Amino acid sequence: MGEPVISLRGVGAELGSRPVLRGVDLTVRRGEVVALLGANGSGKSTAIRTIIGQVPLSGGSIELFGTPRARFRQWARVGYVPQRTTAAGGVPATVTEIVSSGRLSRARFGVLRGADHAAVRRALDLVGMADRAKDSVDALSGGQHQRVLIARALASEPEVLIMDEPMAGVDLVSQQVLADTLRDQVAAGTTVLVVLHELGPLEPLIDRAVVLRDGCVLHDGPPPRAVGQHALPGHDHVHPHAPAGAGPIRTGLLS
Repeated sequence: MGEPVISLRGVGAELGSRPVLRGVDLTVRRGEVVALLGANGSGKSTAIRTIIGQVPLSGGSIELFGTPRARFRQWARVGYVPQRTTAAGGVPATVTEIVSSGRLSRARFGVLRGADHAAVRRALDLVGMADRAKDSVDALSGGQHQRVLIARALASEPEVLIMDEPMAGVDLVSQQVLADTLRDQVAAGTTVLVVLHELGPLEPLIDRAVVLRDGCVLHDGPPPRAVGQHALPGHDHVHPHAPAGAGPIRTGLLS
């Protein structure tokens, strides 16, 4: 087994005064692809945001590459893909400008040089967006926005990718592009921690599944494939592709 890249020990976190994570233990080792699963409100996204420092700890500890998170400074080694929003956050920007911002952590004095621009071009190639490099992100579809966010994370040539529901609301073509991109990154040795509602086209890549329920780890082991694409215990959400008026779909694996 590779050395730990991400380690959580007894991690607690609160949003407002409401406990969201309750004593979470999680280790992701070099080269692993770990899916973080769970129903809405289980704490998946909060766990991700706690790892990267967006949500403070109320208990426990986090290490990145063996360094306590509070002392960790080598953020170029970590690529983060948030839940999809407008890639530019409402600020007019081109695809290249957004992806280039992901390279700044490796740029000397914040100035992009030849090697940095080459890394940005490679990242755009990887997600199939090189032909849209000069376009405004406002002109992109939802799936293309997500590709740009992933290219931004890849621009720093990270050793670990942390992704929060990269497939949510993304068209099937972009889902396959993203799955192919991630497969190539994994083959090159990138470690991945990814939040998912469904395994979908990423299922063949997943080494391990960690299932959260009410902020606690319910399962940590082989992906629960028995229910096909819907890999969650107590899985309960309305699918974006469900017919209008359709109710939640539930599965009960591990429940």
